[in-house]
Amino acid sequence: MRDAIVDAARARTIAAGWDGVRMGGVAQAAGVSRQTVYNEFGSKAGLAEALARREVDRFVGEVRAALDAHGDDVRAAAYAAIRHTLAAAADNPLVKAILTSARGGSDELLPYLTTRSELVLAESSAALLEWAGRHVPEADPAALAFAADTIVRLVVSHIVLPRSPVDETADQLSHLAVHLFHAATTRPAG
Repeated sequence: MRDAIVDAARARTIAAGWDGVRMGGVAQAAGVSRQTVYNEFGSKAGLAEALARREVDRFVGEVRAALDAHGDDVRAAAYAAIRHTLAAAADNPLVKAILTSARGGSDELLPYLTTRSELVLAESSAALLEWAGRHVPEADPAALAFAADTIVRLVVSHIVLPRSPVDETADQLSHLAVHLFHAATTRPAG
């Protein structure tokens, strides 16, 4: 039932933007009562958080797979993960709806990608840090954590405000990732 409600909220957000999402409309589309939606999520903000959580979990799973597909080749893994993230975000109708509705006045979902993006940053950074810890084991843990967090923040910024084509951005950011990971191995601990 919870998944059906989140599916309905996602579909309505894509169709009408977050401003057009109403708890009653989500309930009807999910085949449940409005009260059930409120009981499950508490509020529209709770529904937004659940929607963001599911999208982040899906993205992070795909990023883990892209990283793991390249083993110890840090540059290739970084490029694949960054390129996949940028391309998937550009093609994701929910991300498009969030960014488009934010430009039109609604910003209730945009903070999950930007200012209230703890979920995106924490999950994505953890995935990258876990991978880097296996493939750059000699790195200083604090420097590696900073590198992972920085890379994720830069990728998110390019999702929100793309500047160059995906391949070009992925190439430049993966080069920077290699540099940051290398710096984490040469930086003195403490």
